[in-house]
Amino acid sequence: MTVFHFTGIKGSGMSSLAQILFDAGEQVQGSDVDKYFFTEQPLRERNIPIFTFNADNIKEGMTIIAGNAFPDDHPELERARQIGVEIVRYHKFLGEYIGNYTSIAITGAHGKTSTTGLMSHVVGGYKPTSYLIGDGTGAGHENADFFVMEACEYRRHFLAYNPDYAVMTNIDFDHPDYFANIEDVYSAFQSLALQVKKAIIACGDDEQLQRIQAKVPVVYYGFGAENDFEARNVEKTTEGTKFDVFVRNEFYSTFFIPLFGDHAVLNTLAVITLCEYEGISPDIIQERLITYKGVKRRFTETDIGNNVLIDDYAHHPTEIRATIQSARQKFPDRELVAIFQPHTFTRTQAFLQDFADSLSLADTAYLCDIFGSARETQGALSIQDLASLIEGSAVITTEGIEVLTKHERAVFLFMGAGDVHKFQDAFENVLKNNETA
Repeated sequence: MTVFHFTGIKGSGMSSLAQILFDAGEQVQGSDVDKYFFTEQPLRERNIPIFTFNADNIKEGMTIIAGNAFPDDHPELERARQIGVEIVRYHKFLGEYIGNYTSIAITGAHGKTSTTGLMSHVVGGYKPTSYLIGDGTGAGHENADFFVMEACEYRRHFLAYNPDYAVMTNIDFDHPDYFANIEDVYSAFQSLALQVKKAIIACGDDEQLQRIQAKVPVVYYGFGAENDFEARNVEKTTEGTKFDVFVRNEFYSTFFIPLFGDHAVLNTLAVITLCEYEGISPDIIQERLITYKGVKRRFTETDIGNNVLIDDYAHHPTEIRATIQSARQKFPDRELVAIFQPHTFTRTQAFLQDFADSLSLADTAYLCDIFGSARETQGALSIQDLASLIEGSAVITTEGIEVLTKHERAVFLFMGAGDVHKFQDAFENVLKNNETA
């Protein structure tokens, strides 16, 4: 039996794929940096060996699955070539692997992870389902019928896939370090559309997605009356959201979700549309929707005393608006305090005013230094450039996190794609120490 060695196993997709192969009975190990990432916890729970990057990790008889972030001259990959060991890039391996199942690829500028989590949970109540979620969660079943996966548009990596279904949640300009403009992003999604084998499930409320051309049916969902699957009579409460679904103007069923915000309704509609297409009954769909617990770093709540701390991956202005809207629905009478860490200098510069406008929807905004990336460690602007555009905002550090305690009985939204969790961790320690003082 070959040993699958993951170079960069703590990457969100890599961790998920390693878990899937392990669950399916394969021998799995990997390597990465020493720094802790939340994606490694499920690996350690399975006792999957994790080593520090080292050329000596590579042995004959292995298959190397290489993370997309690591160049060909990485020491482990160079060693693999020296001894004739096969190297497969993550997205290429995954593209071949999903051919064994009815594959459902979830893509879009926003909502991929949440929709993938919801889809895998609901479809898994119908038939055995393997899934790969971009929050570092994966699960494999030896007898799986379905494979639900998050498919990222960055660097057009999702073009390695030829899925049976593609769910397209939206097309928006992001990753300005790679995409030139919205047309460039659209062209990537259009290329994927031509590779889909059964049907495309697309949000018809999105102007860009209305332009998608395909060789298979394109089924639209949304709030607009022109959609094939339409949400009507939406009722929002502090417990969740209830709505009716009409299929081509005929009543289909009523659903309740313990989720908040318009984006949650749209994500759920995408799942309902796919399920109806596959013949999954409304009763099964509703039963699974009620038991859905969410995914990591998507509106993840922690209660300490009278304070609510929410951890969210929001790192684009559209996502920040959605997170704040969700919090307003669930906590209508509470002060909303945003703590935001911008992710990458290029994104911060490209959306500087949009970030300011979206963060201004909170009652108060605190800003953390810009989190760089392996591709860019510095830029032409600083966090002060963003702070100057948001009235009443302040820049904070982990050492000065106590300033947040002046907001009593508040909802604290810790948002970002970097290591914003260290700010939340520091604040949690302050609150717990105050409780025991």
